[in-house]
Amino acid sequence: MKYKRVLLKLSGEALMGNKTYGFDAERLESYVSEIKKAVDMHVQVAIVIGGGNIFRGLKGNNFGVDRIQGDYMGMLATVINGLALQSALDTVGVKSKVLSGVAIDAVCEKTSSKKAISHLEKGEVVIISGGTGNPFFTTDSAAALRALEIGADIILKGTRVDGVYTADPEKDKTATKYDRLSFDEAYEKNLNIMDMTAFTLCKENNMPLIVFDINREGNLVRILNGENIGTLVSNS
Repeated sequence: MKYKRVLLKLSGEALMGNKTYGFDAERLESYVSEIKKAVDMHVQVAIVIGGGNIFRGLKGNNFGVDRIQGDYMGMLATVINGLALQSALDTVGVKSKVLSGVAIDAVCEKTSSKKAISHLEKGEVVIISGGTGNPFFTTDSAAALRALEIGADIILKGTRVDGVYTADPEKDKTATKYDRLSFDEAYEKNLNIMDMTAFTLCKENNMPLIVFDINREGNLVRILNGENIGTLVSNS
């Protein structure tokens, strides 16, 4: 087993499956199955999840919502997703804890590195919702921050594409996939992997990340076993 503690980043949109809003039960069940396999391997798994299937802060500007208020609404959407993921994990017998950048009494505690690490060391999945707890930051930035706080070995960014390409492979059939990239190469090529704040946090703190297809069954376990899945981005 190559990694002992990982931060899995999932987008809120990933939970929609083929729907246009909310949750797809089959997709949620699939993700939970993959996470359970990782837990059964005694890998410590923390998860940061987005809220785009419910509300995205920037879109609030389209109907008069202030950017700051919109970002807080987006943070609350990630809490909803975290609770949904926790419930799904419960059904397969995986213990989990929902922490949040924004504390909500009776729902989730305010996150801290000590709390998160304590739960991870007990074998529980830690779902860290609420973004960074501050407006103007994306859940990519939250993923980078939380990975550093818990001392993760790597960030695993689950997407619907099997890695990083020279262009969007869904639009450009000539696009080619990178197996490895340095952070500097990704900067120079202007590749859209994470937002700049998240990317800089990873680069400056030597936090590698793998972009991979989370929808392909078994990919998460393959990565944990050291197989070359997706695209590795690192300083070396």
